[in-house]
Amino acid sequence: MRTKAEPVIIQGGMGVAVSSWQLAKGVSLTGQLGVVSGTALDTMLARRLQLGDPGGHLRRALAEFPFPHMAQRIMDRYFVAGGKSPDTPFSPRRMPSENPTSEQDELVVVANFVEVYLAKEDHDGLVGINYLEKIQLPTIPSLFGAMLAGVDYVLMGAGIPQAIPGSLDRLIQGEVVELPLKVFGANSEDSFTARFDPTEFTGGNLPWLERPKFLAIVGSSTLATMLTRKANGRVDGFVVEGPTAGGHNAPPRGKMKLDQRGEPIYGERDVARLQAFRSLGLPF
Repeated sequence: MRTKAEPVIIQGGMGVAVSSWQLAKGVSLTGQLGVVSGTALDTMLARRLQLGDPGGHLRRALAEFPFPHMAQRIMDRYFVAGGKSPDTPFSPRRMPSENPTSEQDELVVVANFVEVYLAKEDHDGLVGINYLEKIQLPTIPSLFGAMLAGVDYVLMGAGIPQAIPGSLDRLIQGEVVELPLKVFGANSEDSFTARFDPTEFTGGNLPWLERPKFLAIVGSSTLATMLTRKANGRVDGFVVEGPTAGGHNAPPRGKMKLDQRGEPIYGERDVARLQAFRSLGLPF
């Protein structure tokens, strides 16, 4: 019999609201690891509230958020009883930035809490959340919100998430987290950083947090080996992604060749060497 620490099947897609709390909860109830998509959850929460929150699920989760004044501000800002009319546009939101406002951080944190809370509600199965390394600006407050809801696993791909394991470690200690940003067109003298202070965010009332396990999504043992050695904290395992995964998987090695449909052609060099993964001594 499997234990809570031994998930076998991982479900989770990164399409916005495709791998929702409902799907993740359903998978978790079967004894597997259900994974919610962490992409654009702040936008989804704001829009779902403007649509009237059918079923009252979001309001139920908001009532459990450990800082009620933040949840109430979001309700006051976005909730429309009965839902907005079809010809009324959604309320505009500011784009994420290197220096977000407290309002932006609150929405990101609360939205991630809500999605994970609902996925974990009324059962003790495993729930994870999946983020993209290439979408960096909301990453740290997103992690914090998911951790407030007791997320069991954090999964991340679409890049090399070297800084995420250490960020999880700092968040559970209530320490400031600074995430170096990769900016297109920047030169070697430029420095861009996203900063989040959990103690400041909570007004010094930081609740006890448990560190979720971190799984890196990788396409090769070379990348897995590098992360094992050079990540700024503990990597707990890997999701090995092959060429048929689609989405954000790596391009073929060597010179790019396309088939008649314009799709990349993968070869033997692109097949993950599982024996090399076994030698790392970590689950995959």
